[in-house]
Amino acid sequence: MKIDDNFYMKLAIDEAWKYQLLTYPNPAVGCTVVKNGEILAIEAHHEAGEAHAEVNALKAAYIKKNPNNLLKMKNSSHEIHDYLIKNHNGFFHDCEVFVTLEPCNHIGKTPACANLLKEIKPKRVIIAHKDINKEASGGCESLNEAGIEISLGCMEKVAYNLLYPFIKWRSGTFIFFKMAMTLNGSIDGNISSNQTLALTHTLRDKIDLMLIGGNTVRSDKPTLDARYIVGRAPNVMIYSKNKVFDNSIPLFKVPNREVIISDDLFKLLDYKFVMVEGTYSLMEILKERIDFVVLLVSPKIRKGLNALNDIDQDFEIIHENMIGKEKIIYLKRK
Repeated sequence: MKIDDNFYMKLAIDEAWKYQLLTYPNPAVGCTVVKNGEILAIEAHHEAGEAHAEVNALKAAYIKKNPNNLLKMKNSSHEIHDYLIKNHNGFFHDCEVFVTLEPCNHIGKTPACANLLKEIKPKRVIIAHKDINKEASGGCESLNEAGIEISLGCMEKVAYNLLYPFIKWRSGTFIFFKMAMTLNGSIDGNISSNQTLALTHTLRDKIDLMLIGGNTVRSDKPTLDARYIVGRAPNVMIYSKNKVFDNSIPLFKVPNREVIISDDLFKLLDYKFVMVEGTYSLMEILKERIDFVVLLVSPKIRKGLNALNDIDQDFEIIHENMIGKEKIIYLKRK
């Protein structure tokens, strides 16, 4: 393994984390393209049904060196594939492609990335993690058969955390707890910026179910929709032993929404992708069931509700990045 492989792969991993959970039901994937030591592109898969990370990166790399090329006008994955296969003219033969997940080897909503790489023949393809999806796997073998050098396992453990939500929702249920807080852990009042509110609403648009505590519903009287992005309002489960609620609370008035009121957490297993929004007490109740905790941390110190004294949990920080002036931190229980 070359000494610089981890550096370039880390760029791809960091880019993919910007779209973590937003690509459901696809995995978050990143890709870096390097030509003779020069970084030409760092891209990611943005949304299910759209171009994969490799396609976005290869397009960006080609345009960087050919800024007035017609490829700039191609947006769909099929168009980009076809154009690069017909017009690459050996451009990628001295390139190295770093990708966080084995290139897909099947045709679904988009063409197979492994086939595109076979046709453009980069010098080397460096892969962090094998694809666990049997339907899409086999990219490594396909590239090897085409005579392309493959390096597998670069930063594999780091890439595993990136892939973990996909692994869980492929085989069962992935549950993450989202909480907005200040630097001192206060979760009272309006904390988030418009940017982090937009992220929250984008996540609501993607999930199969939102879980929220009954006390929060009674006190905050929320809507829990995705209006900031004009998105789909998620179905809601209210965790509560007391089944009586004021029906004038806005969340009950959202059309085309199912609202479940229950204290049976096994119901969560009927869904693939679940987001929890709540307080520290709900986090404590769910601590054995949560896969990720996602903290949206605002650079403020405010009075208000902080962590409960009886909470005793240890986490590993698996990634963090900025959203404007705020930080998003991904935690996994140790």
